[in-house]
Amino acid sequence: MNTKNNRLFLITGATGNTGDTTVRLLLQRGHRVRALVHRSDARSENLGAAGAEIIVGDLLDFHAVSAAMRGVTGAYFCYPITPGLLDATAIFAQAASEAGVKAVVNMSQISARREANSDAARQHWIGERLLDRTAMQTAHLRPTFFAEWLTWYWNYRGDEGVLRLPLGNGRHAPIAGKDQSYVIAAILENPEPHDRQIYPLYGPVEMNHYEIADVISQTLGIPVRYEPLEVATFTEGLNAKGFPFHLVQHLSNVAIDYQNGIFAGTNNFVEVIGNKTPMTVEDYVNANKEAFTKDGLYAITSTQAHALGRSK
Repeated sequence: MNTKNNRLFLITGATGNTGDTTVRLLLQRGHRVRALVHRSDARSENLGAAGAEIIVGDLLDFHAVSAAMRGVTGAYFCYPITPGLLDATAIFAQAASEAGVKAVVNMSQISARREANSDAARQHWIGERLLDRTAMQTAHLRPTFFAEWLTWYWNYRGDEGVLRLPLGNGRHAPIAGKDQSYVIAAILENPEPHDRQIYPLYGPVEMNHYEIADVISQTLGIPVRYEPLEVATFTEGLNAKGFPFHLVQHLSNVAIDYQNGIFAGTNNFVEVIGNKTPMTVEDYVNANKEAFTKDGLYAITSTQAHALGRSK
């Protein structure tokens, strides 16, 4: 049997921003892929139709993760911003070690560090250290804010768009999830040179949100503006919309990190490791115009922002 086709890769978060494209890339390159998904839906069915083996399971279920690890050569670990990251990391590490998995690519975040005020960011740092203590070849990815953030926090009112965020004049180079997938797939295919490495990942152009709004405006052909919020107003807005404490605590603290330059920078890791030219903001908007025709999931409207500001 062809040794390439004999390898089996496990992709967690397989229907997400980075997982979906990673599954498809590995399949296109002739590998066997097992996709671990939280539920069966149209997205997982599409991956199955593309050739992936679909496993439904929870990363906090040790027996489910152990079953998913059987026969796996390398795995991608991606956990959402919800409670349980360290439990999931420990479960993943133990199950992978028992199954003889050789390599793991771990999705962390650029704010992951010992002194992080975000609980999630600090847990990502601890999770990295836990995986480093296994025998697996381990690589950690620390992306700056995803380009997808632009749609998640987008306000649309027909004749104009608004980004209301507590990010001041901070800067970053937005990176699309799909571009990160090329790095993930490349490391899984050839993990040895990347063992115990930490890779910050960035898009091609560093900008502040005034500049980002200008690019979106030029691309969509409508007025777009950036409206900076106070962190407290942003936090109250998310709380009012009913988002979980763990997520709000994380977003509020990384907003401060962003203002302090933690998310800034650029490099060429996507090109060098993933052999892919990363999308610019213009590229991303052009590829996702439909997403800019409605309010994003985390959007704080003008009415909400003004009401919260008056309540202080």
